[in-house]
Amino acid sequence: MLELKNIDKYYNIGTINEMCLFNNFNLTVGDGEFVSVVGSNGSGKTSMLNLICGSSHVDGGKILMNGKDITFKKEFQRYRDIGRVYQDPAMGTCPDMTILENMAIADNKSKSYGLRLGINRSRVDFYRDQLKSLNLGLEDKLHVKVGALSGGQRQAMALLMATMTDIKFLILDEHTAALDPKTADLIMELTDEVVREKHLTTVMVTHNLRYAVEYGNRLIMMHKGKTVIDKAGEDKEKIVVNDILDVFNEISIECGN
Repeated sequence: MLELKNIDKYYNIGTINEMCLFNNFNLTVGDGEFVSVVGSNGSGKTSMLNLICGSSHVDGGKILMNGKDITFKKEFQRYRDIGRVYQDPAMGTCPDMTILENMAIADNKSKSYGLRLGINRSRVDFYRDQLKSLNLGLEDKLHVKVGALSGGQRQAMALLMATMTDIKFLILDEHTAALDPKTADLIMELTDEVVREKHLTTVMVTHNLRYAVEYGNRLIMMHKGKTVIDKAGEDKEKIVVNDILDVFNEISIECGN
């Protein structure tokens, strides 16, 4: 379970540009939930992910994972239990290293390397099997540099690498936004398979309303640091894209757009 309790977050504190994004914000994500998060720019979606992962810190409140307070844990410590896939495929892989080397790095996440080879040759067949599950032919390109792959291939690898170890939480930060529609559909299908197979508690921020409706068992819309829609289970299944668009339009009118 993931819990954000009474979260406050300010930007540009002490300046004329000081802004309060979150004021007493609360969110609980249950074990095994797949939450799709939508909202306009500046609504707090990515900021929320950064607070969860530790790349940004709260100014008030607590963050708990499975009942443990991680509010002041460092980012690298949180990633023992968290896998994150970013919008930019380059952020989840090392382009100047081979597929094999990238897989080895992901496999050794949170482990102490010591004075040994970076690649455990006994694990190569395991890496090949993992890559084969992507159905992209990458299992036959182990010695190709990742920078030579397409954006879709790299994002598929980033997803695989983020979930190779025994993580509990998967954070998806607009991970299909930089891809063409066909490739984005493929990555979403792979995402759904991985989440179901590994029973991961997942939070996905997306601007694609169709994906938000079709995937996951809970949908949240954010606006100005607040939750304006929160539907789960059967209520979520009844939502169609036009329902979300209607709320977007109402918000736009209220904001004078």
